[in-house]
Amino acid sequence: MGRSITASVSVPKKISFSRLILSDPSYTDQAVVLTYPIIGNYGINDDDYETKNPSLGAFIVRDYCDSPSNYRSTRTLSEIMLDNHIDGISELDTRKLTREIRNFGSMKAYLSSADMPDEEIAKILKETSLRHDQVARVSTKKRWYSKTPDHRYHVVCVDCGIKYGILRDLKARGCNLTIVPYNTTPEEVMALHPDGLFLSNGPGDPTDCKETIALVKALKGKLPIFGICLGHQIIALAYGAKTYKLKFGHRGGNHPVLNLLTNKVAITSQNHSYAVDAGSLMGTGLEVTHINLLDKTVEGMRCEKDNLFSVQYHPEACPGPEDSSYLFDEFIKRMEETKNA
Repeated sequence: MGRSITASVSVPKKISFSRLILSDPSYTDQAVVLTYPIIGNYGINDDDYETKNPSLGAFIVRDYCDSPSNYRSTRTLSEIMLDNHIDGISELDTRKLTREIRNFGSMKAYLSSADMPDEEIAKILKETSLRHDQVARVSTKKRWYSKTPDHRYHVVCVDCGIKYGILRDLKARGCNLTIVPYNTTPEEVMALHPDGLFLSNGPGDPTDCKETIALVKALKGKLPIFGICLGHQIIALAYGAKTYKLKFGHRGGNHPVLNLLTNKVAITSQNHSYAVDAGSLMGTGLEVTHINLLDKTVEGMRCEKDNLFSVQYHPEACPGPEDSSYLFDEFIKRMEETKNA
């Protein structure tokens, strides 16, 4: 038996990234190809999880180790995958497969037994449509809270597939957090009396998030807003810009991004299949603040009039470098200035 999944690619910098990739909701329905040859020897530890319910499509690895040696390990990778119905396959030349994805782009994939006829697999792939409900599936179904002692700010976080690492960074800066579903209304958000609004990362096509786009349209200019990854794309759509699907997406923890405001380069962690169309930003009121030095795609935007900014990459550094943690400080600064105005 097999099942149809969307193939993507990830090129992690070190093997401990596998447990973080596994639990990142942005990988929902994607088959992730790991080019590092040995996966599983770190095991899984409870502290590095990014979500309660991993929804990865599949793990594709070269060599799998089911006997982890890391002292922090509490479970094996296979145990977590079995518990969450995540498929996997090993003993493949993953670097060759990565080159194929680089040449031809992301594609549908089907994991099957070796004796299944190619014609049958091709028929299944042709008849299988890509899903457009990823955010609805991974978003929280009800409001929940994450609090910190002696808080100074209250942030409403719109959960489109939020990573726990983001919540940890906001709490470390004195924020009490109210996490709400992706389809929360503007009235429901404002009734919570937040100091700021955060739009999370998440999976899938940003144009599917019509309720979240409408939320940003209604609330822009009314309070500080910060968006990461999918949240960045949603902000662009809310302002009338466009997004498009990349050939194979940006994956991994080593993407150079130029800050146009400071002329400094940061090494960033990225995981997204879509990007903001730079040409479509003209006349929207959004200003490009960051660009990717590899392909010149839009990596950051702001609208000073509406007290709003966003980045395409992951400043919470889970996984990845810590060059961009200052962005959380920028969000805090904007909330503080608004409170004191």
